[in-house]
Amino acid sequence: MARTTATVPGDASGRRLLITRPAEDAAPLAARLAAAGFITLVEPMLEMVWLDGPEPEVEDVQALLFTSANGVRAFTRRTGRRDRPVLAVGDATARAARDAGFVRVESAAGDVHALAGLVRERCTPTGGVLLHVAGTTVAGDLAGMLAQHGFAVRRLSLYDARPSRRLTPATIAALTGDSSDDRLDGVLIFSPRTARSFVSLVAEAGHISRCRTVDVYCLSPAVAEAVCTCPSGPVSWRRVQVAARPDQDALLALLGAP
Repeated sequence: MARTTATVPGDASGRRLLITRPAEDAAPLAARLAAAGFITLVEPMLEMVWLDGPEPEVEDVQALLFTSANGVRAFTRRTGRRDRPVLAVGDATARAARDAGFVRVESAAGDVHALAGLVRERCTPTGGVLLHVAGTTVAGDLAGMLAQHGFAVRRLSLYDARPSRRLTPATIAALTGDSSDDRLDGVLIFSPRTARSFVSLVAEAGHISRCRTVDVYCLSPAVAEAVCTCPSGPVSWRRVQVAARPDQDALLALLGAP
């Protein structure tokens, strides 16, 4: 198994790629890749369930912290308020906030550590509460990082990301295809949780050995670590490639995609 950050040549040549993002994020990504000449399949590893409840209280909030585009979607489903500054974990989340109507938006262009650093640069502990809009499960201890610097963080869980229970027949067929014309060439994975879910489902379907014929493109080293093991043991891939930065554009650069 080779792990590299080298860029794949830009000629898509009909390469077949599996996108494991939730449906809301997978659709525009699939369109972008299709325009570049790739053949795409979508197999969401997580289903977003929006939680009902009262309108979020933001009067005492100095900034909204979004660690995913789904947080933006969940927040805007509950309220029309767009008057608070937004600090987003990455560029895709920042774009989602701008598209939703927020005007004061900044991106940390990284992970939760980068977001915590941006908060310390832009906010003060005495300026008010920071509202972290998230799902019921979060990666990283953003509140803990900021509490060390005197910030008060209120986490608001507005959605539940529920893992898929099985792979679709189309994905199994792509994994097990005997012909190079219909066989899967690569899998795009954006989070450790998604990585663990995917390899577990492949193992449950009895096809984990097929991963050795597939490249996996990982958003971060943590994703690469998670995708290389499953409950039954290590997982061997043809190549494990890791984005230079934890954002979608850097991941697509591994493919040579515009």
